[in-house]
Amino acid sequence: MLKDDVGQGALPLTAPRLAGWAAQQYGDKLAIRDGDQDLSYSDLNQARRQAGKAFMALGVEKGDRVAIWAPNSAQWIVAALGAQSLGAIVVTLNTRLSGAEAADILSRAGVSYLLTVAQLEQGAPCGLLAEESLPALKETVLLEGAEDGARSWQDFLALAEGADSAAFTAAERAVLPSDSADMLFTSGTTGKAKGVLCSHEQNFRVFVTWSDTVGLRSDDNYLIINPFFHSFGYKAGWLAALIKGAAIFPMARFDRSALMAAIEQHRITMLPGAPSLYDMILNAEDRDQYDLSSLRLGVTGAASVPVQLVKDMSEVLGFETVVTAYGLTESTGVVTICRPDDDPETIANTSGRVIDGVELRCVDPESGKERPRGEAGEVWVRGYNVMQGYFDMPDATAEAITDDGWLRTGDIGVMDERGYLRITDRLKDMYIMNGENVYPAEVEQCLRQLPGVAQVAVVGIPHKAQGEVGAAFVVPASGAELDEDAVKQHASNNLARYKVPKHVFLVDSLPLNASGKVLKTVLREQAAQA
Repeated sequence: MLKDDVGQGALPLTAPRLAGWAAQQYGDKLAIRDGDQDLSYSDLNQARRQAGKAFMALGVEKGDRVAIWAPNSAQWIVAALGAQSLGAIVVTLNTRLSGAEAADILSRAGVSYLLTVAQLEQGAPCGLLAEESLPALKETVLLEGAEDGARSWQDFLALAEGADSAAFTAAERAVLPSDSADMLFTSGTTGKAKGVLCSHEQNFRVFVTWSDTVGLRSDDNYLIINPFFHSFGYKAGWLAALIKGAAIFPMARFDRSALMAAIEQHRITMLPGAPSLYDMILNAEDRDQYDLSSLRLGVTGAASVPVQLVKDMSEVLGFETVVTAYGLTESTGVVTICRPDDDPETIANTSGRVIDGVELRCVDPESGKERPRGEAGEVWVRGYNVMQGYFDMPDATAEAITDDGWLRTGDIGVMDERGYLRITDRLKDMYIMNGENVYPAEVEQCLRQLPGVAQVAVVGIPHKAQGEVGAAFVVPASGAELDEDAVKQHASNNLARYKVPKHVFLVDSLPLNASGKVLKTVLREQAAQA
């Protein structure tokens, strides 16, 4: 049990116990509004129990892997909680995966039961998987829609009627805080995706701390556009809301105008996201047509968050509180957070300081020796938030976690004397030009200061004479007149010559994954082709 800061007693450390606790604490208060479907916290607990009994009727047992391949929805939350109530491990799948990519994850994770929808970005999931070999997969359930060969959500829930209530209660109670709760796969942008295992207790300890630190409240209306298959949408999203009793508004697909309309209609107060989310709102030509005045709390983070973006979030979009944070899937989603009372420069220029109970240092990646404060090094983390390991990949786990428990993040950062961390880049994004290390985030930060630049991403590409050179992809702001020479001149005026991009591409948009992160692998391919 974990002490709760609002005087409501001890917070449970497993998913089924948390859902029951939340129903007792928040009762008839709105938990989820998804279209015309409203669930109170009491309703959510009953729905979770019904789904759990239905899984039991299907034969799901503790330790089984249950995958969810679907956009954000109320059913997604109910299904996840239902499966976790039996001690099953929830495996989340990126909604943009192809059939072959999804099948690879389902196969390597040993998934027995799949919950999906009738249609995803790449097509009908049942069709996409029809030719794939998945001998472990026993059943497919559709959270919405209908498809031959899959059980409907309604038919699935009806199975609960035949489940033994006493057996279900015993199964709930048998779930331990140390049991694995989920398996989230890394993005795979730098190699084969790996399944990260985290426990119930890790999830709750981390996101009680996260929620308290950023200032999430029970009276917040929380619009979750971050996808549930990612820790930002799942753990910092609906799980954090469940802990605090906030109202959850899932958004299945990003549409800028629909997003702003939802903020106005539901008086949204909490809107986290990648920097690109706020950039797109700020650059929307029709933004003034919507009332966004309810926005209170914004949480963002990236290798580089522009100072101007943080200022615009407060001064233009009206956020009362803006904080930046840093984390990765392998750290249960969180490593550092700014505090709401930090000064604007700290919030803009750092990712905050390490969460309580966790150690952090910046080291020489070869020797593991800690670098002096103010000097760049690889970020290493140790504490209760470090993953249990990569599923069925002991060598990769040993490579990521040292013998004495330090997680090698692969990120480059600088820690100041106060303990505040500034992420400067990904170790693997760094490129070397004429023997000099170039960190793309530093170049991106510079180029964002050029008037007329809405978004920018920099990558390194091979060059015969110089090893690697920079390529900058720039999205001009609406109505701005930019050319390649102006971008290069701005870089030359503000950066050492070896950091100035050799190539500049003016583009309409940047390729993003479903979490709003720039797909630099795609940009490298585009630059190489050009």
